Amino acid sequence: MDESLEAFRAGARAWLAAHVPPEPLPSLETAEGFEAHRAWEAELHAGGWSVVDWPERYGGRGVDLFHWLAFEEEYWAAGAPGRVSQNGISLLAPTLFDHGTEEQRTRVLPPMASGGTVWAQAWSEPEAGSDLASLRSRAERTDGGWLLYGLKTWSSRAAFADRAFGIFRTDPAAARPHQGLTYLMFGLRGPGVTVRPIPRLDGRPAFAELFLDGVFVPDEDVIGAPGDGWRIAMAATGNERGLMLRSPGRFLAAADRLVRLWRERGRDPAVRDRVADAVIGARAYQLFTELAASAGPGTGAASSLNKVFWSEYDIAVHETALELLGPEGEFDGAWSEGYTFALAGPIYAGTNEIQRDIIAERLLGLPKGRR
Repeated sequence: MDESLEAFRAGARAWLAAHVPPEPLPSLETAEGFEAHRAWEAELHAGGWSVVDWPERYGGRGVDLFHWLAFEEEYWAAGAPGRVSQNGISLLAPTLFDHGTEEQRTRVLPPMASGGTVWAQAWSEPEAGSDLASLRSRAERTDGGWLLYGLKTWSSRAAFADRAFGIFRTDPAAARPHQGLTYLMFGLRGPGVTVRPIPRLDGRPAFAELFLDGVFVPDEDVIGAPGDGWRIAMAATGNERGLMLRSPGRFLAAADRLVRLWRERGRDPAVRDRVADAVIGARAYQLFTELAASAGPGTGAASSLNKVFWSEYDIAVHETALELLGPEGEFDGAWSEGYTFALAGPIYAGTNEIQRDIIAERLLGLPKGRR
């Protein structure tokens, strides 16, 4: 037994027991809920639990990935609120650690950790989703920086977020579509930006369209070298599909909730095997992720295995819960809202059809099929 890890876990459990709100916060896909979740991020940060695996100088504790996984298990087991800062801490931060400058890390990471700045992901466009290299939005050179033009859509958190990150075409004459792209950070509340919320099935604006008309981005907000955006973005997708975005703690907690529901509902034999599968699946994902953690956060093409598994697992768990609840499931906010969100899992972070192509070609070495 790793005594330091167990002591860390016990400290996290105690702090969460004392600070997790007794009632669920309003949905973070509402203006009121977004600010309530931002305040929770500040409380986490004040306690030293917001970004435990970051270096201390940026607001973390400097612990390894196994400590982070332990914290995530305790976090979700405690029923703590969803992380409104997740796009920033799970996607942008690893990109800055790997490709950003020290000035960028010092400027961007501390307010991200505290919830002072919440980030949206601005990658997809109307004709560039999984085929991101076909994007049309552009950045034109100007004095001291760049001017952004175009349209981004399905931008997570953008309805209420402060800033966004994405890639833009900076060299339209590049020989190939994935060349001549640049990774940029930009504000969502300044001149030239129009944010149009996109509601989910339940009417809440989980996403937004971003209309960009001459939005100024200073040179210091370019991540990496101009024209190198595709390589940097592909590294970021590994974090999105792999262990950083969906930790096993989330699914271990969901499986525990499902078992409790099954017992409360009379141990229905018709769904017993599916409940058992949920427990086994959560544990298998935990073991797979711990193996990946031993190699570090960059899992490469193997992150596609993670993505397909957790996205389809999430739907299966929620479908089983709603079957147990029957007509009452419509009024159970946790399970019904979770199911609505889970349905998007096979689409965002690269559709599962694309992920299966990656698995077949890059992990199994199978020949490319005709498209």
